[in-house]
Amino acid sequence: MKRFDCLKPWLLAGFLGIFLTACATTQEEVIEDGPPSEDQTQMDGGMTTDDTGVDASGIDGGDDGTATAIVDESMMSAAELLEQSEGALSNRTIYFEFDSAKLTSESIAILETHGSFIAGNGEVTVRLEGHADERGSREYNIALGDRRAQSVRRVLLFQGASTDQIETVSYGEEQPAMSGHTEEAWAKNRRVELIYTVN
Repeated sequence: MKRFDCLKPWLLAGFLGIFLTACATTQEEVIEDGPPSEDQTQMDGGMTTDDTGVDASGIDGGDDGTATAIVDESMMSAAELLEQSEGALSNRTIYFEFDSAKLTSESIAILETHGSFIAGNGEVTVRLEGHADERGSREYNIALGDRRAQSVRRVLLFQGASTDQIETVSYGEEQPAMSGHTEEAWAKNRRVELIYTVN
């Protein structure tokens, strides 16, 4: 038993030596000479540089030499955001299935973006114009266009828009987006359009 008691300090010293050697090796691997890796660059603040050392974090482009400046949308006014031909707010028409006021998941995602935008910009108002295709009576299509506009309104309100910012109107079949008596034309006419005004 005494023989094992003598070995305990040596074993403890051996394990401590192995532990310190492992820590020193790990530390040496982290501290390297040379340019930082992409992972280290991202950890150091996310700035990227091109071969000349110039900060390129505000430029979007490929290797073909074309580059476009990334626009900071948080610095743009509501009117400027609405004037953009591309982007989240450029899609302002919501389409519906035949004889339905039910929103698709794709439409809901579009409307969530619009709702957040309206909620964050008190000077913005929107008119929701409900439409239907030519099938059905005039009265029925007016009611269907209204139900569609109300479906859109509920999603916008849920995202934080106020009731003062949203107006609904139904035109039924009176203002078709596409003339004709085909399924393609009818599909384009079953819609709600978001018409913005910035006060």
